[in-house]
Parts: sequence; C-alpha cells; structure tokens
Amino acid sequence: MAVAHGLCSGMGGMRTTGDLVCRMQFAKNMKIDAAKKYVADKLEIDPFQLTEENFIRDIRDKEGLGVVTGQPNSPKGLPAKMNIEKVLGITISNCEHYRNQLKK
Repeated sequence: MAVAHGLCSGMGGMRTTGDLVCRMQFAKNMKIDAAKKYVADKLEIDPFQLTEENFIRDIRDKEGLGVVTGQPNSPKGLPAKMNIEKVLGITISNCEHYRNQLKK
C-alpha cells in the first residue's frame, strides 16, 4: 500500500490525477500502468496528459471531481466523491454509507 500511495502522490495527487489512479489501484487491484490507462480512457484523454496540472484542473472542474483550491459552485467533499464514482464506475464506501443513511 505504501508503494502505491507514494507513486500516486508523486503524480500530483488531487492537483492532477494521482488520487484517481490510486483509487483504481485499490478498488480494482490494478497495477499502476493499467490504472493510468483506465483513468485516461474514462476521462477520454491520453495517458501522458494525466500529470499536466493545468489541463487536468479544467477536466476535474468540468466533471465535478474536486480541485485542491475549491472553486465557487463546484463540488467539494462527498459530492465530488460521488462524481468520481460515476466517472470511474466504482463504489466508494463512504458514499455508499451516506446513501444508506439517507434511506433510513
């Protein structure tokens, strides 16, 4: 786990796509290259663009995936995580927990 976290943090974390790649590594037990390709395919970009900070910031803002320095009227926290779920096609446990709490 420490190796995957270290590599993804080195990709820029939330400034680029490191957090998304890391989620795929843990959620689907993917190797880093497969996770990068998966994320790039879902965002419809080239894998080499995953670490271009300004380019990815626009994509994260457009898709509502959250950015480090919050924008007015853009999702933060749980709403951003729910958008990440939709874009990547995964389930995030605290989003699922929140949905279960709403049902009660």
